[in-house]
Amino acid sequence: MHRTYSMRQSRAPTASQLQNPPPPPSSTKSGRLFGRGGFGHALRHKAAAQFGPDLAKKLSQLVKMEKNVMRSMELVGRERMEVAQQLSIWGESCDDDVSDVTDKLGVLLYEIGELEDQYVDRYDQYRVTIKSIRNIEASVQPSRDRKQKITDQIAQLKYKEPNSPKIVVLEQELVRAEAESLVAEAQLSNITREKLKAAYTYQFDALREHCEKLAIIAGYGKHLLELIDDTPVTPGETRTAYDGYEASKAIIQDCEDALTNWVNANAAVSAKLSTRARTLSQRRRNNIQRNADGVDLTGQDVPLPDDNSSGLWVPASVHKGETEYDDEDEDEEVGAMSTHDSTNGEHRGRQEIVA
Repeated sequence: MHRTYSMRQSRAPTASQLQNPPPPPSSTKSGRLFGRGGFGHALRHKAAAQFGPDLAKKLSQLVKMEKNVMRSMELVGRERMEVAQQLSIWGESCDDDVSDVTDKLGVLLYEIGELEDQYVDRYDQYRVTIKSIRNIEASVQPSRDRKQKITDQIAQLKYKEPNSPKIVVLEQELVRAEAESLVAEAQLSNITREKLKAAYTYQFDALREHCEKLAIIAGYGKHLLELIDDTPVTPGETRTAYDGYEASKAIIQDCEDALTNWVNANAAVSAKLSTRARTLSQRRRNNIQRNADGVDLTGQDVPLPDDNSSGLWVPASVHKGETEYDDEDEDEEVGAMSTHDSTNGEHRGRQEIVA
């Protein structure tokens, strides 16, 4: 047996890992309370829909279902490695060509199992990012409940005691609750969009890399199969001696080099949009960019003349008997608005520049 080379012996980081460092091990690989069976899957699935805030229940169920998916993928990866080892064990007792090729095929299949394990780790990045949306949804639920509770109390008092002084107090509380709710809802809207795009970018990048590498292994696996002489022989005829050991090792080496040097920029498969889809997508992106840039109002009003010949403009110094405008009031209002508009660590609105 010529088991002199294995891709599993080399653990140097690949080009893809240098470009995009691998994430930490998946959270599903430890802390299993119910083992590897399907009981834990069903329990997590049903429990997610029973507990937690109403706003976050649907996403909680999605997160738990994705955890089940990841654990299933872990099982597939482990069994793939066991199959690879068993294939090599079976082929060891066969003829030289079958023995060598099955051994090398086992190396490729084992590598597929390891790629499955790496894919689970990257898939967990997607799931953790989706969980952050769920956490924000859960934090928004109390503000919704508080606003609804105050609204119900006001309606009840207006029905039973229309002249109750508590109505005024509750209405003031309702105004504050609505303001808090507006901030929370805006934060939820912003974070949902940001995290959703980030989460599925993680998933699709990981899926693309995984599938491209599987295609590479499949291609080199077919090259290995060409080393087997499947020409029929007559009874008593002896096959020629197998001389493909160096060729099989070279194929494995080429496969490892292809996997090591793969980067996203060299992906063989590209998703090309049709002309119609590309035009519509570009239109949507332009609309988003235009909304992000805001509306330019600098050329909306015609500038007034400098003199007073038109009678439309009067200097402030002429208004002797009228109350002067105090800029400090506006500064206080802008400061209060800026304080409320600061969400998620970002400052929204105008900032005063100190000379």
